Amino acid sequence: MSRKYTKDHEWVSLDGDIATVGITAYAQEQLGDVVFVEVPESGRQVAQGDDAAVVESVKAASEVYAPVSGEVVEGNEALTDNPALVNEAPDSEGWFFRMKLTNSDELDGLMDEAAYADYVKELG
Repeated sequence: MSRKYTKDHEWVSLDGDIATVGITAYAQEQLGDVVFVEVPESGRQVAQGDDAAVVESVKAASEVYAPVSGEVVEGNEALTDNPALVNEAPDSEGWFFRMKLTNSDELDGLMDEAAYADYVKELG
């Protein structure tokens, strides 16, 4: 499945019923240099739109929201030791957490890559 995007600039990629969640390149550019990341604990239940992780940069602190509902199965501990991964590779190694979906229908309400690109252009 291709990636889906939220208006809060998270991306979600599905592998079976496991979703990997990160922030977009646009989001990390807005944040600037990331200096601290707090990822969720395994076993935590999150509903779509819940605060799931925290990212702090030299400019601001921000929440990373759950784009879909489910149970966190893994937080990216590499970000704890190296928060700059979010800036270096937001679309790959800089992911925040993985979760087991509880309602795959929620994916239908998210944007595809083209719609997200248009959305970011509108923010201009």
